[in-house]
Parts: sequence; structure tokens; C-alpha cells
Amino acid sequence: MRKESNSLSHFTVQKFKKNTSGLLSFIVICIYGLIAIFCYAISPDSSSNANQMHLEIHSKQPGYQVMMFEKASNKKKSFFNFILEGQEIPNIEIPISNYSIQNDTLFLSELNSQKKELTYSLNQLNHPPENYIKTKIFYFGTDRYGRDLLSRILVGTRISFFIGFIAVFISLILGISIGALAGYFGGKIDTFVMWIINITWSIPTLLLVIAITLALGKGFWQVFIAVGLTMWVEVARVVRGQILSTKKLQYIEAARALGYSNFRIISKHILPNIIGPIIVISAANFAGAILIESGLSFLGIGAQPPTPSWGGIIKDHFNYIILGKPYLAIIPGLAIMSLVMSFMLIGNALRDALDVKTKS
Repeated sequence: MRKESNSLSHFTVQKFKKNTSGLLSFIVICIYGLIAIFCYAISPDSSSNANQMHLEIHSKQPGYQVMMFEKASNKKKSFFNFILEGQEIPNIEIPISNYSIQNDTLFLSELNSQKKELTYSLNQLNHPPENYIKTKIFYFGTDRYGRDLLSRILVGTRISFFIGFIAVFISLILGISIGALAGYFGGKIDTFVMWIINITWSIPTLLLVIAITLALGKGFWQVFIAVGLTMWVEVARVVRGQILSTKKLQYIEAARALGYSNFRIISKHILPNIIGPIIVISAANFAGAILIESGLSFLGIGAQPPTPSWGGIIKDHFNYIILGKPYLAIIPGLAIMSLVMSFMLIGNALRDALDVKTKS
């Protein structure tokens, strides 16, 4: 029995490897996952929420370069806290047009400023002055507040990626439990569950998420929970339908004849055999959760500033599409599109791989 299971798993993996689009999508999702975990480590702006503002260089084009006086913060975090929250006190960064050294004083001319030159005593610096003057490149340009757009995109990956995990986890817990009860026991339980499902299904998803979000309050985790509480319906319908057809099979009747409990029959005999459709619907829900969160952030009730979110970045800059700087909204839009498409393609690939009836 074990050998047969292993051979079936091997057959499924081999089919998935032959699906080029599914394999590429898996690689893209893994890359996004690594970015979401280590975003602060790889981000040019490692400050918390990548919120280092330089209004002098706002809305600059991709590849913009500027001379920057940068002095590292003395307060350091542990590596674990840094990965989670970024750098609490950001480095001192001042865009400058030029600098000069006279006697024991460093003179800095701020960029696009008529103010008096900033001065630093060389005794205050631990290294030669040239070590603090660097040319900084903004590969994706800067946003309306002069923040590094690349850093905001990288840190925003964490919200868009992990909301899928949490929302899908919540939807699986609720959907599998409710769908299994309705499909296995039937009767009045099935009628009541289907009534709840139909009512929930009739309400537009975004409207329902907005209502739950307003009830729970605006915030990071509230959005995650709200999205998860609206996505269980699809899982419940799939699980119910699969169990209605599976519970009539002979091995389920044999399990009942042996006196197994209903919980054991459902958890040990039915659910493992219908895991394929559940995985496919979970991949689709992953993509749906990302789109819903982006829509909420665009409407202003998702992740709140200064927390970066792809939908929030589009909201801040969609007017720039007609002002000659469309990249400020297009870049996060492309990030959303690529991640959502990857989950949809991997869902299709998993559906084909888990279909044991096909041999190709």
C-alpha cells in the first residue's frame, strides 16, 4: 500500500516537472517568498517600512543618481528583529549637490536648497569624510515623498504575499470543516450550510470584505482576517461536492461497517483522497486574496500608511499616469500581475498533475 502511494506521488511530481509554465511559476513564487522574508536585508532602504523620505528628490525617474551624505545609525537590532521590522532609527541621509573640507570642518550643500550649508566637525566623524559621501542610485526612481520606490516594492511584497497564506489558512479551516459536515451528514445540516453559502455567495466579495474590515477596524491583521473570512465559501462548496460523491464508495462503506467513527472516516479516509481539488482551489484563493488586499489598499482601508502595500503605492501615484510618470503606478501593478498570474498558472499545473486519469 505504501509503495503504491509513493509511486503515485512520484508520478505526480514528474507530471508537474514537465509543465513548463507551472515550474516557472513555482520558481517565481519562491523568489517572491524569499523577498517577502528577507525584504529588509536586500532593500536599499532598510528603515522600518522603507519610509526614508527625501522631498528634494521626489518623483524622480528610474535610474536617478544623487550624491548622498550617509551616516550610519548607532542603534542596532538583532538580526531576527531586523528581518521582522527593519531598522528602527534610519541612517542619516542628506542629498547634496557638493561638499568641501576646510580646516577641521566638512561643509555640505543640500540639493535644491538655498539654506545655509550644513557643517560637520571632523572630530564627530569616525572615518574620513569621503567614506560618508556616496552616489546613491534609485533603480525604480523615487515616489511622491522622495522614498526609494524599489525598497517600497520589496517591503510591500511581505503584505501581498503573506496575506495569501493567512487568508488561505483561515479559508481552509472554515471551508473544510463546514463543507465536510454538510457533505457527509447531509439532511438539515446540508440545507442550513448551503443556505449560509448561498447568502454569502450572493454578496460581492469586495463589499463583504469592506464590511468585515470596518467591523474589525483598519489595520494589518484585520485585513488578513477579513479576507480569510470571505474565501471559505469556495472551499466549502468544493469539499461538500467531493464528499457527496466519495462517501458512497465501497471503501467508505467498509469503514462504517468496521465501526470507525465519523471523524476518523472524514479525516483519515475521505479528506486525503480529495486533497487535489482543495490544493487547486487554494492556489486560486491565494491569487484572489492578493487582488482583494490590493483593492482594499487602493481604497484606503487596507494596510495603513506608512506600511507599504502594492495597492497603496498605486493609490498614491495613479494620478501620475497622466502626468508623465506612469512608472510610479505601473511598476507595482506589474508586481501584482506577475504574482497573481504565477499562482493561477501553478494552480492549473497542479490540477493537471493531480489528475491521475491522464498519462501524459
